Amino acid sequence: MTANNAAGHEDGGPGSSAAIVALTARVRGVVLVPGDAGYDEERSGFQTAFRQRPDVIVGAADAEDVRLAVEFARAQGLPVAVQATGHAPASAAPGGVLISTRRMTGVRVDPGARTAWAEAGARWERVVAESAPHGLAPLNGSAPHVGVVAYTLGGGLGLMAREFGYAADHVRAIEVVTADATLRHVTDESDADLFWALRGGRDNFGIVTSIEFDLFPVARVYGGSLIFDTDHVEAATAAWLAWTETVPEQVTSSISFIGLPDIEQVPPPLRGRHTATVKIVYTGEVADGERLVAPLRAVGPRLVDDLTDLAYADSHTIHNDPAHPHAYLGDNVLVRDLDPEALRAVYRIAGPDAPMMVVHEVRHLGGALSRQPAVPNAIGHRDARYIVRVVTMIDGADLDVARALQAEVQAVLKPLSLGRNLNFVYGDGVAPTPDQVAAMYDPDTRARLAELKATHDPTNLFSGNHNVTAPTTDGPSVPR
Repeated sequence: MTANNAAGHEDGGPGSSAAIVALTARVRGVVLVPGDAGYDEERSGFQTAFRQRPDVIVGAADAEDVRLAVEFARAQGLPVAVQATGHAPASAAPGGVLISTRRMTGVRVDPGARTAWAEAGARWERVVAESAPHGLAPLNGSAPHVGVVAYTLGGGLGLMAREFGYAADHVRAIEVVTADATLRHVTDESDADLFWALRGGRDNFGIVTSIEFDLFPVARVYGGSLIFDTDHVEAATAAWLAWTETVPEQVTSSISFIGLPDIEQVPPPLRGRHTATVKIVYTGEVADGERLVAPLRAVGPRLVDDLTDLAYADSHTIHNDPAHPHAYLGDNVLVRDLDPEALRAVYRIAGPDAPMMVVHEVRHLGGALSRQPAVPNAIGHRDARYIVRVVTMIDGADLDVARALQAEVQAVLKPLSLGRNLNFVYGDGVAPTPDQVAAMYDPDTRARLAELKATHDPTNLFSGNHNVTAPTTDGPSVPR
């Protein structure tokens, strides 16, 4: 932070200059205010459409830096938000303190205990790489460049989710800085209520600096994609829905729909086509996997059929999620049941006739996802059998058009809707409303989270998130 910019924060303002200078002297990382070199880079993430606009950024180097940042925010009466990889910032509201954890990338694997420990800025690609030599795998999602902590504590719908459940179901311990600026080691034994709330309530209850979680003895999977051309989209959709009624829990799958431009960067079989792609992960034997997918192959010819035996370290190739930052708007609907007609209605909105590039996907849930783990948590809507996701690419497009498309999909699916999955609400630059937050949880879970929020963060210091309690003032009333 520069002296001139620090001087711009006069005593009594949103973070006095003296307090900022004192904070800068104490942290190992960086402290930045608007106008500083590096400020824009620090607040930027994977989502390029919306960026946080904080009064102060603390680029934390370790857990003590996080604690000091919370202590500073509490003393200055400033709300707190956190960002690691920046895939889904809760809002771009101005003001407050943003704690950036991207420098905190430590990962340790204990092959004997079949556990891993990861800091708040670690990404799944490193956990996968360090687990694989031991024949172990984490419950990571489809994109290896996603951060471990927010993904896990928001639920964590992984490649093997139907067999093993949500990633949050297998957290063993959490290091978190709470609203009193104390670093705590939280387990079910040490604080059952807070441990329950963090696994699903996420950063409403503190800034998590690291977690410990289970690994699983999976070295290889049978996986890949079956991609069908436009003429077979409807048949493939109906076949996949029927197929999901029959498959064992060792199968986790999805069907996605996308139109790709006719450009050189797109592989020739897919260039200029609107396709349906069934993506599959099966943890059993290859021969059994081949028998399981026979009904899907019977739909008709495939543009791509790359189902094969894969090292788990190569499982990211199944979804091939884009790794470059870009602008998008995304939302989802959790449903108990789904029929071809409902998907046809979504396809009419988000398919080839959509006003912009749209990816929409349906993931099969159920199995272990439907059951509470041995140590229950706050993950909502476990009775959902499918999740319907819609992501609109908004580079150069009208944001209002994208919002209208999302609203139209939500309206079509409303009769089937149970709510939303927290991790797939990508936000549109504003904080989620209380109604939107309520849709992420079962009513009893939402009520208990609100009670625990009142206990652990009564002034709503941690408000830059999917806030589980409606604010009573224009901002948090933080004791000085």
